[in-house]
Amino acid sequence: MRNKELAKIFSHLAQHLAMRDVAFKPQAYERASLAIGSLAEDVQDIYEREGAIGLERIPGVGKGIAERIEEYLRTGKVQDYEKERKRMPVDLDELTSVEGIGPKAVAELYKRLKVKNLKDLERAASARRIRELPRFGVKTEQNILQGIALVKQSSGRRLISDIFPYVQEYVTLLKNSSFAKEVEAAGSFRRMRETIGDIDILATSDNPQKLTEFFLAKVKHTKMWGKGPTKVSVRTRYGFDVDLRVLEEETFGAGLQYFTGSKEHNVKLRTLAIEKGYKVSEYGVFKGKKRVACKTEEEVYRALGLPYIEPELREDTGEIEAAIQGRLPTVIPYDSLQGDLQTQTDWTDGEHSIEDMAKEARRQGLSYIAITDHTRDLAMTGGSDEKRLLKQMAEIDRVNKRVSGITVLKGAEVNIRKDGTLDIADEILAKLDVVGAAVHSLFRLPKQEMTARIIRAMKNRHVDILFHPTGRLIQKREPYEVDIDEVIKAAKRTGTLLEINALPVRLDLRDANIRKAVEMGALLVIDSDAHRKEHFSVLKAFLRVLKKRHDH
Repeated sequence: MRNKELAKIFSHLAQHLAMRDVAFKPQAYERASLAIGSLAEDVQDIYEREGAIGLERIPGVGKGIAERIEEYLRTGKVQDYEKERKRMPVDLDELTSVEGIGPKAVAELYKRLKVKNLKDLERAASARRIRELPRFGVKTEQNILQGIALVKQSSGRRLISDIFPYVQEYVTLLKNSSFAKEVEAAGSFRRMRETIGDIDILATSDNPQKLTEFFLAKVKHTKMWGKGPTKVSVRTRYGFDVDLRVLEEETFGAGLQYFTGSKEHNVKLRTLAIEKGYKVSEYGVFKGKKRVACKTEEEVYRALGLPYIEPELREDTGEIEAAIQGRLPTVIPYDSLQGDLQTQTDWTDGEHSIEDMAKEARRQGLSYIAITDHTRDLAMTGGSDEKRLLKQMAEIDRVNKRVSGITVLKGAEVNIRKDGTLDIADEILAKLDVVGAAVHSLFRLPKQEMTARIIRAMKNRHVDILFHPTGRLIQKREPYEVDIDEVIKAAKRTGTLLEINALPVRLDLRDANIRKAVEMGALLVIDSDAHRKEHFSVLKAFLRVLKKRHDH
């Protein structure tokens, strides 16, 4: 958790410095934040083993930043950051959670309107004060109000990628204790929902009280909601709740099924059980007073005449009916992917070189990747024009000669303009191995116009993939208005692959649209949208995709 806290401090410090137009330092702190946040080892362990020199060996960490890491490990604070917070006491997490609000906007809003947090921002926008500021205007003010509504709608929930390291930490902590036997995360995390409200952990133990006491001693918390001999519920110092339940070994399977949910899935399961003369609860499957199944989840489903239903499917979206009819989808295992067809490099807005990305993808078991840096219209990313794309193709040829064991494909993420044309000439697109097209602007076009725009781009014979097809950013930007059925039909007609973007903030296409695409016979591709080496991990960590049982 120290890594995560330090990464956040340095990211916030970078934003504060950017607000004051400090040169160079914001980028340095942001690089350090990304590097520390993706470290597999605790910085405390590195420091205790190697001292400050070891910290300097972390990519992106120089002597000055290593000194601040050391300061944090000794005192729990970074004074440079504390000074910036006093200079501008704003809640960066709250304010930048609203789409379109970046560090410069935060600074402007604070200086002119004393906006410190989301409540202040909403008050100022509702009073029509933001439209009066230079470079804001009526449209921006309206977009801010819409963004605030979206943030409030998802209040209290976090991206699964944000919760993932905490779950790993707590489950590992309990497994490594001398008090626990079985330990599993349940709830919406186990179902791999896009966002998570709180963490549910189930365990078995010969000494439940010792296990709950161990948990309370090790997990930093600000409030204890409840404590009993077999259950403890706390609010962590990171702002979310964790429930630990200690179950009996003989009923662990039934408890795991029950506490995994979803509520709707369990209601449907109980209804089926009643029809068959059974009763289902967290303690097992009962025939009258006799318990007939409880030790494993497989037993629970089998007692009701069903095959095992994977946790990711348990949302009452037809999975129980499919199980009854013998047409339950299989689930592609997390480590099945062989390649990645959307990756960015330091040629545009990525962090690492083509060669570094290729070597990391190889290390993670991929056999091919496509380099798909942005193109001309995305000037803020340094997007490539035709001439620069040709230079990059030559560099990819050189990388393929230098790096064995993986194939690097030549690609681009071209921009779909308002009229559906692309920002790179066809004769250059024809030279690429992979062409992905995506909408990057004008997200608020009318539904009919947006649909026509995307379909026209897909009709271009050089376009292979439609990247992040609905443009959503979870908790920040709603999907743009588009007729997804018509887009899927066009994808099937043109042979265009629809992307499942595995970046946790996108997950686009979303699950319901994936199922629809499979049913309609469109082709899909899963990509990481990696902008740095560490992003390749999302292909294994967060995504499972449904497919028909016999679809190869």
